[in-house]
Formats: sequence, C-alpha cells, structure tokens
Amino acid sequence: MITLKIPEAAIVRLSMYSRFLGKKCKVDKNTISSEEIAKGVGVNSAQVRKDLAYFGEFGIRGVGYNVTSLYKQILNILNLHVDWDIALVGYGHLGRALTSYKGFRERGFIFSHIFDNDPQKVGTKVNGIEVLPVERLEEVIGKNRMPIGIIATPPDVAGEIANSFVNAGVQSILNFAPIALNVRSNIEIRNVDLTVNLEVLTFNSVLQMTNDVRKVGIN
Repeated sequence: MITLKIPEAAIVRLSMYSRFLGKKCKVDKNTISSEEIAKGVGVNSAQVRKDLAYFGEFGIRGVGYNVTSLYKQILNILNLHVDWDIALVGYGHLGRALTSYKGFRERGFIFSHIFDNDPQKVGTKVNGIEVLPVERLEEVIGKNRMPIGIIATPPDVAGEIANSFVNAGVQSILNFAPIALNVRSNIEIRNVDLTVNLEVLTFNSVLQMTNDVRKVGIN
C-alpha cells in the first residue's frame, strides 16, 4: 500500500484552519467556502482544498463546508479531540508566560506538572499545580506516562533535561533553550529560538529596505 506523505506545512495550516473555524462556530455560521477560509488565514483557496484533500472529502462542490463538522474533523486529525497533559521544566520568566497563556488550555494543552531547581519556587503552586524539584522529573513523568515536555531552562542544563524527558518516556519535546539537543532519532523535537527568529526579521527588513532604495533609484 502506498502511504501519502503529508507535508508538515500542511499540518501547520490545518492548525490555522481549525482556530479560524472555531471562531466561526461561535457566531452560528453554518457553511463556509474555501475562499472564506483562505482569506481568514492568509492563504489561497486552492491551498485550502489541497490541504484538506490529504485527509478525504469534506465539503460539497458549489455549497462549501459545514463549519461545525469541518472544525471537529480537523480537531480529530490533529488529535485535539482529547486533552494533552504537558510537563514544563523551568519556571522563570518564560515559564510563567507559557503557563499564563490561556490559548494552550483552550486548545486542550494542560500544564499538569511543573519542575524547577530553585528552592524558592519548589513547593509553590501555579494554577493549583505544585512546582516540583527537577530531581523528581523522571519519577513523576514516568509514573504518569506524559507524552509531551517543554524545556524553558538556560541552555547549559537543557541537554540534561532532554535526556531525563527521554528516560521518563516522553516522545515529544518543545525546546525554548537556544541549544541543539541530541536525543534518540525517534523523539520528536521542535526548537523555538526567539532570537534566531528576530535575527531573520532584521535580515529581511534590511533586505527589503535595500530593495526599496534600489527601486527608487531606478525610477
């Protein structure tokens, strides 16, 4: 049997579609076209239809898509029809921001365990969750079989935390520490380096300004 490889970019767009459709569900909209979805998320309608076609037939030609049905089906595709427990390591400024963001809970991502190595933070509670010492990470996560871990620590300890996550059975890691993590190849890792993204923006900004200057010179 031939397995169709789905581009990761398509999965990213599915997430965008689901958030857009979720808002439409709240305004009692029954049907929606691919053109409306495309306009709402900033892509073209052909891309919307292509992305959805990876997973089957959802709409009716000439009519569009049932908003509620399509929303629920995309949630099922993304496995967001159930809640996901998340373990966070590092309750500094970034950790506080992550646990305070309501969007995670709205999408079914629940911070159920928080770890830190600061004695002043250990034992305190965050939204009813006790901050535990990092030394208990493998014990607690292994016992609760948690699939996702987030690293929000300084880079010098991120590698050790990643290894502890893997030892505890975590299969997916979201890493905010500015360092490359070396773990087993079957572990899914997503790196979010905010500085790198800002540097890409500065490069593109200067490039755009240079191009604008050139265009003015030509004219």
